[in-house]
Amino acid sequence: MSITIGMPAPDITLEATSATSFNPAAFKGKQVVLYFYPKDATPGCTTEGQDFRDRMEAFEKAGTHVFGVSRDTLRRHENFKEKQGFPFELVSDPQETLCRAFDVIRLKKLYGKEHEGIERSTFLIDREGNIAAQWRKVKVAGHADEVLAMAQALDAGQ
Repeated sequence: MSITIGMPAPDITLEATSATSFNPAAFKGKQVVLYFYPKDATPGCTTEGQDFRDRMEAFEKAGTHVFGVSRDTLRRHENFKEKQGFPFELVSDPQETLCRAFDVIRLKKLYGKEHEGIERSTFLIDREGNIAAQWRKVKVAGHADEVLAMAQALDAGQ
């Protein structure tokens, strides 16, 4: 299934850090940034999380919650979140349920070998629970600023 602008976010509940659960539908009335990343504690994923962390005050002012999603376990997420001081929750998706619903699993090559993995992607969900923006094949540098600008513009237009 392909995600398109304007469609409702998938109604899927998964476990997240801080003994919480995540379901996009539970955030009606609030904006949500959902960023998918390949693996905890790797250089690009750490930088991406830090970039969102460092802009949390501005995201909050724009009425926007941020969640990171990867296939890592809750325990690994808790350690990563604590070490990096992330003020947002990380969603554990080892079965790739949310990843496949958002169509972010791709065939990748590493050292000449093919494997399936998460293509770094971000989605902005509006207050009605619909997809307002999406970014695919994300490059980390400057990405959090771009997402923040879109969240602020969406918030200003509400």
